[in-house]
Amino acid sequence: MTTMTDSSVREFKMPDVGEGLTEAEILKWYVQPGDTVTDGQVVCEVETAKAAVELPIPYDGVVRELHFPEGTTVDVGTSIIAVAVGDGAAAAAEPVREAVADTPATAEAEEPKPEGRQPVLVGYGVSTSSTKRRPRKGAQAPADAQGASAAIQAELNGHGPAAPAAPAAPAAPATGDRPLAKPPVRKLAKDLGVDLATVAPTGPDGIITREDVHAAVSAQPAAPESQAAPAAVAPAPSPTAYDTTRETRIPVKGVRKATAAAMVGSAFTAPHVTEFVTVDVTRTMKLVEELKQDKEYAGLRVNPLLLIAKALLVAIKRNPDVNASWDEAAQEIVVKHYVNLGIAAATPRGLIVPNIKDAHARTLPQLAGSLGELVSTAREGKTSPAAMQGGTVTITNVGVFGVDTGTPILNPGESAILAVGAIKLQPWVHKGKVKPRQVTTLALSFDHRLVDGELGSKVLADVAAVLEQPKRLISWA
Repeated sequence: MTTMTDSSVREFKMPDVGEGLTEAEILKWYVQPGDTVTDGQVVCEVETAKAAVELPIPYDGVVRELHFPEGTTVDVGTSIIAVAVGDGAAAAAEPVREAVADTPATAEAEEPKPEGRQPVLVGYGVSTSSTKRRPRKGAQAPADAQGASAAIQAELNGHGPAAPAAPAAPAAPATGDRPLAKPPVRKLAKDLGVDLATVAPTGPDGIITREDVHAAVSAQPAAPESQAAPAAVAPAPSPTAYDTTRETRIPVKGVRKATAAAMVGSAFTAPHVTEFVTVDVTRTMKLVEELKQDKEYAGLRVNPLLLIAKALLVAIKRNPDVNASWDEAAQEIVVKHYVNLGIAAATPRGLIVPNIKDAHARTLPQLAGSLGELVSTAREGKTSPAAMQGGTVTITNVGVFGVDTGTPILNPGESAILAVGAIKLQPWVHKGKVKPRQVTTLALSFDHRLVDGELGSKVLADVAAVLEQPKRLISWA
């Protein structure tokens, strides 16, 4: 049996995507022990408190071990997969295949697969790495120019030869010089929060490699146990006994946990004010039906929400001060000259609020396309964290559940949120006579630090006016 040194095995840790989370749930493994992987290949899918994210492996090799089964919650910085690289890759593949073929029962016991998905809160972060630093190779240049070029390219890709047993001390980059590193290495450094100017290069001609970045992370102070091999997860404390026939307990995790924390923070930070208006939207509903027959909207999602969104954008254009945020540290109101329109969406993972970037600059057909894409992506659970950042105002449609109205809580960092109630036939005075009309109730909650009663009332009244007379989309836009 071939043995492998620790230097030929790379431990891939739960990375940091800048979301400030502390743990992650492994939803699905795309590889198994013995599989060959390449730099950039997606090896697993994890769920953060905001979205499901696919993780690519940063090097070539053969999977040696998966440290955790699907459905497991893993702390940020914990190694989740071991990959044999370089000379160790060939040695890793054969024993794994033999073990799977000769002792299937044992292999299955070592890597148990859960029968079903067990949702757990997830996230990202940075921890130390046990990866060893490569030696400086400046004194060992290739014999010819072609060999030098090949060696440099391999090092830039992170696929250089394994380090010798006694590496020489690397030299730090000269002060004032821009560190030399390939774009993938710069991105890795950015993701891990490493300043390349502080990294000692070991690649040819002073080039910074992936290993140098990981070594810089390892050099940061960390708890002693973080440098050891992944330890067994400590058993959870025994839950409080209760009558399972009369009660069901659901762990608060994932998106639901993040949403709860955000709503509590918003409710007790921003002074909320909510105003209501009931409006006849019969003409808007007729326009929706006409647009569905328009060839320009073929294949697009056309519904009342489309025109409600456009009405809100028009109201913001007429009252731009409502589109703002509060800077607590600077004690300033930040007025945004763009609108990232959030749409609250109920998904299998909980309530999320992705937003349409620069919605104010989109035509009605473009807005319809963006809404359709946003909803489809959310329902598939593929909304990215970036799609949920930077929102300025939000729409929540409680009417789809048959609810007349509500008092919505602001999405953190935003100035206003518009709740749309159910659109129903109701008796309404129209042209001096009581007639059945399509009626809905709108509710606008706003941050009273940013928006006073007059401004909030104007915005809500403008939205109602557009929905009552859609031709204002032309005269006011």
